[in-house]
Amino acid sequence: MQPNQMIAAAITRERTRAGLSLSALATRAGIAKSTLSQLESAKGNPSIETLWSLATALDVPFSCLFETPQPATRLIRASEGTALPSDQANIAATLLSANPHAARRDIYRMALEPGEARHSCGHPTGSIEHAVVCTGRALIGPEGNEVDLAPGDYYAFPADTAHSYAARAPGTVICLIMETR
Repeated sequence: MQPNQMIAAAITRERTRAGLSLSALATRAGIAKSTLSQLESAKGNPSIETLWSLATALDVPFSCLFETPQPATRLIRASEGTALPSDQANIAATLLSANPHAARRDIYRMALEPGEARHSCGHPTGSIEHAVVCTGRALIGPEGNEVDLAPGDYYAFPADTAHSYAARAPGTVICLIMETR
C-alpha cells in the first residue's frame, strides 16, 4: 500500500470512529475541507504540520495515520523510509516504529538543517518527547525552555505544550521518541 493510500484509509477510519463529518474534522484541524477531501481520496502530498493537526484533532497518536501490519522484525537503513518534510523548516521526519496498540509511543529519525525552527503545537495531554542527538547540534524543547544539545545528549520534555526543533549545525540528525500516556 502506498503512503498516501495508507494515510487516506487511516484518516477516514479515525474520522468515522470519532463520529466527525469532513467539515467538522477540517475545522477542528484548522485545514481546508478541500485539503481533507483530497487526503481522504489519497490525492495530495501532506506535510508534517497537516498530519499532526489531523492527529491532534482526532486525538490519536501521529503514527496512527500510518498503521499497517508489521512483521516480527524490521530493518530500516539510514537512507530508507518515507521522510515527511516540514512546511516551516528544513526538517524531515521518518517514522521508524509506529505506536503498537498496547503501548503509546512512536520512534522517529529526524534530519534537520540550519534555518527556521520547526514549531509544534502541543500533542495530547501527557505526551513526552525523548530526543537523542546522533550528529550535529540541535536546539530542542518547550518554547522558552529549549536546550542546546550535542551528539549523544538526551533530553526528555513535556510535549503537550508548544515546543520546537532547530538545527545548530548542518547534517543534524536526532532520534525522537514520542510517548503518550
